[in-house]
Amino acid sequence: MDRGTERGTAHGRAGGNGVAAGRIPLAVVVVDREGLVSHWSRGARRLFGAVKDEAVGRPAVDLLPVSGALPDDDEVAPYGAYSPYDGLGPDLESSLDGRLSYPAAGRARLSAPDSDRIDVLWWAYPLVGPGPERLLVLAADAGGLRHEDTGAGSAVERIAPGFALHTDFPGAEELARRLPEILPSMSVGESARIVAQVLELGYPVLEFSQNDRVPVTPDWGVPRRAERKARQERAAAAAATGAPLPQDEPDEGEDLEYSAVRERLEFLNEVSGRIGTSLDLSRTIVEVSRAVVPRFTDVAGTYLREQVVAGEGFPEGVPDTTTMWHRVAVEHTDEPGRWDDVVPVGEAMPFPAHTPFFQCMTTGDPVLVPRISEQMGHMIAAQFEKRDIRPLITGRSMLVVPLKARNVVLGFMILLRHPERVEFNDMDRVTGAELAARAGLVLDNARMYTYQESVAETLQDSMLPHIAPRMAGCDIATRYLPGTLLGRVGGDWFDSVKLPGSRTALVVGDVMGHGLNSAAMMGQLRTAVQTMAALDLPPAQLLRNLDDLAQRLGEHYLATCLYAVYDPIESELQIANAGHIPPVLVRAEDGRSDLLDLPTGAPIGVGGVPFESVGVRVAPGDRLVMCTDGLVEVRGEDIGVGLATLCESAAHPAASMDDACDTIIRALNTRGGRKDDVALLMARLNGIEPEDVARWRIGHDRKEVGRARAVVREQLHVWGLNSLVDPTELMVSELVTNAVRHSHSRPIELRLVRGETLLCEVDDDDHTLPTLLSARPLDEFGRGMRVVSTLAREWGTSRTSSGKTVWFELTLPRR
Repeated sequence: MDRGTERGTAHGRAGGNGVAAGRIPLAVVVVDREGLVSHWSRGARRLFGAVKDEAVGRPAVDLLPVSGALPDDDEVAPYGAYSPYDGLGPDLESSLDGRLSYPAAGRARLSAPDSDRIDVLWWAYPLVGPGPERLLVLAADAGGLRHEDTGAGSAVERIAPGFALHTDFPGAEELARRLPEILPSMSVGESARIVAQVLELGYPVLEFSQNDRVPVTPDWGVPRRAERKARQERAAAAAATGAPLPQDEPDEGEDLEYSAVRERLEFLNEVSGRIGTSLDLSRTIVEVSRAVVPRFTDVAGTYLREQVVAGEGFPEGVPDTTTMWHRVAVEHTDEPGRWDDVVPVGEAMPFPAHTPFFQCMTTGDPVLVPRISEQMGHMIAAQFEKRDIRPLITGRSMLVVPLKARNVVLGFMILLRHPERVEFNDMDRVTGAELAARAGLVLDNARMYTYQESVAETLQDSMLPHIAPRMAGCDIATRYLPGTLLGRVGGDWFDSVKLPGSRTALVVGDVMGHGLNSAAMMGQLRTAVQTMAALDLPPAQLLRNLDDLAQRLGEHYLATCLYAVYDPIESELQIANAGHIPPVLVRAEDGRSDLLDLPTGAPIGVGGVPFESVGVRVAPGDRLVMCTDGLVEVRGEDIGVGLATLCESAAHPAASMDDACDTIIRALNTRGGRKDDVALLMARLNGIEPEDVARWRIGHDRKEVGRARAVVREQLHVWGLNSLVDPTELMVSELVTNAVRHSHSRPIELRLVRGETLLCEVDDDDHTLPTLLSARPLDEFGRGMRVVSTLAREWGTSRTSSGKTVWFELTLPRR
């Protein structure tokens, strides 16, 4: 939009019938339904002489008296007398008494003692809505439109105010955007409502001979930052040299309203910069509380909904009297400890419907209490059982602001000022609402992050197993590290599965990719590995079946996997690899650590690639280290460097398995550039001594059941486990009886293993797994497995290549 070159002026004509836009200082007056002034701008003070404190609340007709017609002569009217003319709708006085129902404009003249007459142009807008406003009056000094050098003096006399409905003036969008600035002391909602009606009724314009129309661009009277800075520099230079200030410099009082608005904007910007530095919910709460004390308030108490504090979701809708609110922060300028006992942080409480807090949380709007009376103080104190809060709050000014995000009330802040401090006012209420809106958004971001982080960690924890530190013949330690701070869910996993014959399956896998999809795939593959491991499949066959499953699940299912079966009795490892980095074996004899040379194989999901099992002899005390590539691979570095570091750190002696894992993590995790998840599994292969294993072959004759009981009783006496003789003998009798009844030709094998527990296994060549049955009183069979289930610490069954194994465990007595 073209503007005049001088502030407070407007060009008359710009060639032909075209007229340039004018920018003139506007006086803004709002009249309520009772005919009283409710808003009086700085421009109104300049034009009409009355200051804001004197004008607000007075009848508008006393301040803007307009009657009769503008006389043709130059008769001087009494001070403050106005007259309309030009026949442009009702006069201003009739507009002020509330009868105006459509926009009107006019021209009036004010004459005052010791001053020239002021020619005034005015526009009046009727307002509708829930607020108390009835009329918006815009007025301007027409004298600012005169240009002696343009020769347009005769045309000036024909200038009159008018309205342009649905105008297409250049720059109309900018005018619409800046119109709220002429109502600086109103709330955002009220000014937006008023401006919307002004734009609908029509822009204020100047009419030249009622032919040419010029849009009026209000001069808001607020100097631009650059202009203000330049003025300050000129003032400082003049003060330094002793020269007088330039005549066009405005006095300090003219910037009071601008300074107040700027101060609040600077405060909000400062607060916005101080909060939200972290996505940690508790830290964000502390930042919000400390940002407003003591600059804006003396006491700030923050309350959040119970579900927000717990990091949970909560139903939508307005809170009610049963909603629990947690006091999460109290910041104040009083002496230390004064508030701690009365309103301790962490307390949860509901609020009844008659309190200003309930009003704030249900309406979502700030609630201003200029002074807390004794009656209100007693009402608020009634919520605090056995504590008298009245001395802390009575006589203070209170502002309650909601903490909202996405139209949901997350909490609220109670702001209190000392009695000797100025009360909260409407501008403070607007500032507090804006502060709360920004704080609410930051809190909601922190809440959502905390909630999603909790969900991610819960999901990851549920998918990663909690491995026992001791299995038959081996000790196990594990570590898992998320790849990034913002995504704690990944596709790396480890596992261990108990197998027949006191063996243990050790698994480490890595799904390609990151995030929830990878985690979901990892959960499916891990479950499949556990299921197939229970079938006692050889490592190569298990990976083959896992690869087939991945292809059936989808073409994007790709993962690497390392599967090892440790036999502590035979002191042997059977390992198969599916595209994974090789494991490290640390020899107990000399501390040497080596990467095991295994056929690499292809990742799970590629399909059509064979897998091979490799047998590795181990000795008691050897350690097997299996990890995912996130531990050894760094962007821009050869993976061989990471593997060498892994071997070196794994060979480092440690007091315990956990210490050994920590040593590896420290050695490899300190290198920069790691972005992937890390899964680490270390197993110390202790083996089982031959004297701790006893085996017998049992024939298919029923008489062999008695022999089984006898050999078990004798062996337990040898081991000094006399207290376990009776339950072990009874359960062995049940298992051997079932094996004799259902086996075919191959001899039954009975095995006892003394380790962390007493393990008993019975093998036969029948593939049907026993189950628990509900035996009736007269039934002859069906009670054996229920006896085992009742007496054993743990029991189970699994299929083998030649039949099945049924086993149970008993806890060893303390020595």
